Formats: sequence, structure tokens, C-alpha cells
Amino acid sequence: MDRRGMHRFIVATAVVGLSLSAGTADATPKTTAWPGGPAVAEADSPGTFGENLSGLSFSDSKTLWAVRNGPGTLYHLAPDDGKWQPEPASGTALHYPDGKGDPDAEGVVATPEGVFVSTERDNDNGDASKPEVLRYDASTAASLDATAEWDLTEDLPEVHSNKGLEAITWIPDAALTAHGFRDEHTKAAYDPAEYPGHGGGLFLVGLEDNGAVYAYALDQSGGGYTRVATVPSGQPAVMELEYAPQSAQLWATCDDTCKGRSTTLSIDAQGSFAVDAEYDRPSEMPDYNNEGFAIAPACTGSDRPVLWSDDSSDDEHALRSGTLPCQG
Repeated sequence: MDRRGMHRFIVATAVVGLSLSAGTADATPKTTAWPGGPAVAEADSPGTFGENLSGLSFSDSKTLWAVRNGPGTLYHLAPDDGKWQPEPASGTALHYPDGKGDPDAEGVVATPEGVFVSTERDNDNGDASKPEVLRYDASTAASLDATAEWDLTEDLPEVHSNKGLEAITWIPDAALTAHGFRDEHTKAAYDPAEYPGHGGGLFLVGLEDNGAVYAYALDQSGGGYTRVATVPSGQPAVMELEYAPQSAQLWATCDDTCKGRSTTLSIDAQGSFAVDAEYDRPSEMPDYNNEGFAIAPACTGSDRPVLWSDDSSDDEHALRSGTLPCQG
């Protein structure tokens, strides 16, 4: 989502959203304090991005990917004197496989198969919902055409064009099988061999409208997909998903719609992702319009750095850093 007014609308109708995930929301543990440090710091130079910076994803400790939802842009960021700087500064314009359109890029995840982006719509036709996943071979080119496209419209609930796929993450098959993940499609333990050509893991996308998370095996030749699981996030809306391999947890974060809260989910004894904790935002961070969240792959001392992206660029800053306890 790219306008604060729509967030206020969602707040006013949050009861409706809560009813869509009531089964898990009722079982969600009581919200507790942020488990890391209470303070946050500005992590970009003033005015670097402007508004609409959305999803974040680390590919390594010194490489961060970010997407802007309008116009659709992919940023490659590197650390520079304590700040994250885009290279190139303007980012890279995104298009559909035919070289046309302006994908409303909301979520991003870096995987061994490439950089994948979740979208709500084509900004060139902003009134029509178009929940898709697009794959890009990221480079420093002036623009990027998607190398594969998965249109999930027919498999997802019908939603407003500004309340679609806000989030995406990727979980390796090895992590899923090691923890006994259950495939709702086959009604048995998840077996990667059931999905030839899907790559090395499953993609999880978050739908803002109902706070639900949907796990897919995506045929990497493009187009084909199978839904493997549906997971209530425990929140009325979800803006970002982040899989933390060090704790084997899925993080689902919400913006100022939910006062910046996050839930963590783990695979339970039945093989399903279930909410095991809900956290407030850091106590010293205002209720920003944070639509992106990323956990660094490496620790710094006893802390693990984390980053948030602020879609509204409050005080001319779109990136802020904080910490979680180091695990693994």
C-alpha cells in the first residue's frame, strides 16, 4: 500500500479484517515487548528514497535489496559509513516479461533462483487488482524485465487493488522437511519431489486484505504453481514476511494499521505454521508506516541487526535499524 489515507481506512475497518483470521487470532499469545533493543537509528541519508519504499531482503550481510511500489523500482543497497546506500542511486525500473507496465512492487526476497517481487497491481492500470510474483535477474541495467511471472489472481480471494500481495519470503525445502512441515495439498508430510521444477524451496506471500499467508511451489519455468499451505498470520493485515533460519521462525509484520506489531510463527507438532509470539515495535520507535522488515544474516556481538522501511519516509528517512538478540 502506498498512501497513508488507505491505512487509516483499514484501521477503521480492522474488525472486519480480524474476523477473517479469527481462528488463529484468538489463540495468539498476549503481546509482549520487543525482544531486542528499545532504540532505533536512521539507516539512510535524508531524502535518499522519498516515499513508497516497501519490502526489504538481505542476500548477505553487505547486500540488501529493497523495492519501491510506485514507480516499481528495485534497489541494490550496500553499507557506507553506517548508512545503506543504493547502487545506482536511482534504483532499477521494473517491468513485466514483455518489457511493459509498472509493477506495484511491494515485497522482495533474494533466493538462489533470483530476486522475486510480490505485486498488488500494474500501476499503469491502478484500479485493477493483479496479485503476482515476478522473478528478476538483478543487475545494474537501467531497467529490468521479469524473467518469469506467476499470476495468483485465480487462487486468491478477490481484493481491492491496494490491498493485495504486500509481502513475500522463501523457505528452503531442507528447513521445511527437517521440521515436519505438512503439505495441505497432498495431506501428507511435505515432499519436495512432488513438485518437480519448483527450485529449492517454497515461496510464502502475505495478503494485506485478510492477514493470511499463502505458501506456494512455483514452477521455475514460469506460470505454474501449487498452493501448499494457508497460514493465518495472527494479525488483521500483513505487510512483510521474513524467514529467520537461525530460529526457524517466520516473522509476519504489520505497519501502523496494527501499531507496528509483529508475530512469529513456528512449525508445530501437526506440521503447520502456528503463532508462538506477538511483539510490540521497539519502545523508542514511533508508530511509523513501516512496510518492510529484514533480519541480517550475521550477528554483531550479542545483537543481530534488523531494518525497517518506512513507506511514508517520515522525517525524510525511509530506513531505520534496530536489533534482536543473536541466535545461532
